[in-house]
Amino acid sequence: MTDKRRDSIEIYKDILKISEPGVIKTQIVYGANLNFDIAGRYIDKLITNGLLTLDGKMYTTTEKGMEYITAVENIVL
Repeated sequence: MTDKRRDSIEIYKDILKISEPGVIKTQIVYGANLNFDIAGRYIDKLITNGLLTLDGKMYTTTEKGMEYITAVENIVL
């Protein structure tokens, strides 16, 4: 059995994809399969770097965040 843990790049991408239409933190937590504390750390980093915005209780992916998603999905290993 292999352990298929995600790295932080994939977690950031997952959060940004979930947040595209505008969502609350609970939707991010369940959609990205994270707990609230860990999700909060990732969300804070995304906001600090301008990839995610918070308006009231709604988190939304910015244009820069959309570019991040595209870049990560285009990486060929």
